Amino acid sequence: MTLDEKKEKAAAWFRDLQARICGAFETLEDQLAGGPKADLPAGRFEKSPWERPQGDTPNTSGSVLQGGGTMCVMRGRVFEKVGVNFSKVYGTFSEEFAKKIPGASENGGAFWACGISLVAHMQSPLVPAVHMNTRMIATSKAWFGGGADLTPMFERAEDTSDFHAAFKGACDKHDPDYYPEFKDWCDRYFYLPHRGEPRGIGGIFYDYLDRKGWDDDFAFTRDVGEVFLSVYPQIVGRAMNADWTDEEREYQLVRRGRYVEFNLLYDRGTEFGLKTGGNAEAILMSMPPVVKWP
Repeated sequence: MTLDEKKEKAAAWFRDLQARICGAFETLEDQLAGGPKADLPAGRFEKSPWERPQGDTPNTSGSVLQGGGTMCVMRGRVFEKVGVNFSKVYGTFSEEFAKKIPGASENGGAFWACGISLVAHMQSPLVPAVHMNTRMIATSKAWFGGGADLTPMFERAEDTSDFHAAFKGACDKHDPDYYPEFKDWCDRYFYLPHRGEPRGIGGIFYDYLDRKGWDDDFAFTRDVGEVFLSVYPQIVGRAMNADWTDEEREYQLVRRGRYVEFNLLYDRGTEFGLKTGGNAEAILMSMPPVVKWP
């Protein structure tokens, strides 16, 4: 395949994954049978396509961005707020930002990026929040990146064990060294230095994946998405029908502050999106709807 054919194949799969995740999450909304929110109507995703018109006018960061995507956001009775976003963009990085991206300085800053990004904040403090993304980026080089991490407010050993086991299985299909490497990468990345604490219980994180040929690297990225679609709905289903207390809800809102702090201070995806002139609403959809600081 040519590089353009690879791009289109990856983009088609990211779009399909977005649709299937949205379907699975709406099914969970339909299945809620207990807890304080059971009498509310089941949530549904609102889809908002967005597009940057063609042109060569730099944005405020000095980059030129074209392309677009689809925001899918649901506010429901299981998911207080969940965004499952697809984007496919291309353009030219600013000279300054191109220095940070592999291969960008060698081709005048030209880039292409496509992927899916997901963040879920739950109604119940007993159900963990989650983040997942998979992406392909091309400059004068091309690679995959992504991962997933779980953020429980009250950790359950079964959830932690199953989440890690699922991603270890996906990694082991491709390379026994992937899981220890990508787990450690996740633990180091999703860490708040100013707090001296991790954001959650981890998962896997990888980037610049260009190791075993495009077909295998893409297959691994697909497996990351598939295993997420398998394991996270199971974890949600275990606790979503349980009652919770006002004290547990208050703790959840305070812990969400850590999510905000990480995404605004340290997250590379947030920086990438804003520095390239991406859709601000889509980039910041990871923010929780309600949050407190003590």
